[in-house]
Formats: sequence, structure tokens, C-alpha cells
Amino acid sequence: MDVNLLAIVFVAILANNIVLSQFLGICPYLGVSNRLETSMGMGMAVIFVMTMSAVVTWVIDTFLLVPFDLIYLRTITFILVIAGLVQLVETVLKKTNPTLFRAMGIYLPLITTNCTILGVALLNVQAGYNIIQTIVYAIATGIGFTLALVIMAGIRERLELANVSSYLRGAAVSLVTAGILSLAFMGFKGMMTL
Repeated sequence: MDVNLLAIVFVAILANNIVLSQFLGICPYLGVSNRLETSMGMGMAVIFVMTMSAVVTWVIDTFLLVPFDLIYLRTITFILVIAGLVQLVETVLKKTNPTLFRAMGIYLPLITTNCTILGVALLNVQAGYNIIQTIVYAIATGIGFTLALVIMAGIRERLELANVSSYLRGAAVSLVTAGILSLAFMGFKGMMTL
């Protein structure tokens, strides 16, 4: 693997984690991270849709928006592409693989409003990545998102068994935990940046 690709992977997963360093996708991060099973399901769905949407938006940006000087339509185009892709994936899964559809079904509509998907598409074109770098960045960012979800879910499951003050139960302890995790992941920023 190219050194540049390794740097993209490291930075996307740890140093610039989409949730804990760039603060995108906080809603699903706090809302879906109650159980390990749900966080893994959401993470896998995000990796899949994020990679697909990153590739499609890169192609549209490279071959349509930039050549015809329509860059001002980038955000709305990417939103429409992501929503369309999620609907397409949902329909195809429903027809071809009902078991996988039932497993991912509840997460697919949530992904439409997940700002990490749009964020990755925009970050890819702003960084000027080629198609290989775009795919690597999308997959690595999805892995970083999943890692943050799974860590938070594990901590929240343990916190349910802990003797936590009644003033901190629920959202308060989740926000404090998210802040501490964010500080821990920001420790990787000194190692490498893009």
C-alpha cells in the first residue's frame, strides 16, 4: 500500500476521527451507541453507504460539476445522490436479500440524515483525492466511525452496571464520556496530519 494511502487510513481512523475530532455524526453517535449490536449494525451500514456515495459523488463532481463550472451545486447534488443511493440500496436489498434487508433495514433510513456521509463526500472533493484515495478515505472514515460507536457502546453498557450519581445518569454521563474519548483520540493528532 502506498505511504500516502497509509497516511489517509491512519488519519481517517484515529487522528481526524469523523466523530471524535471533526464532530460530524454526533446524533447517531449518541443515539445508536446504547448497545454493541446496534452500533455494529449502524457502523457496517455506514461503511457501505459511505463508500458507495463517496465514489458516486466523486464521479459526478469530477465529470459533471467541475467541467461545467457547477461547483455551487455541489452540496445539494451530493445530498440528492446520498438520499437516492440509500433508497436504491434499500430497494435492492429488499428484493434480492430480505435477510440482509431486515438486518440493515432500520439503519438505512437513519443514514440518509447522517451528516458524516455528506461530510466525507465534501471532504474528498475538497482534498482533491483521486478515485483510489476517495475509496480508501471513505472506508477508513467508516471504520473510524464504527470504532467510535463501538467504543462508546461498550462504555455505555458498562456504565449501566456502574454506581453513577443520579445527577449524571443518562445523557450527562454520555456527554462526559464522549468528551473524554474525544480528548483521547485528539492525542493522535500530533503523530500525523494531512
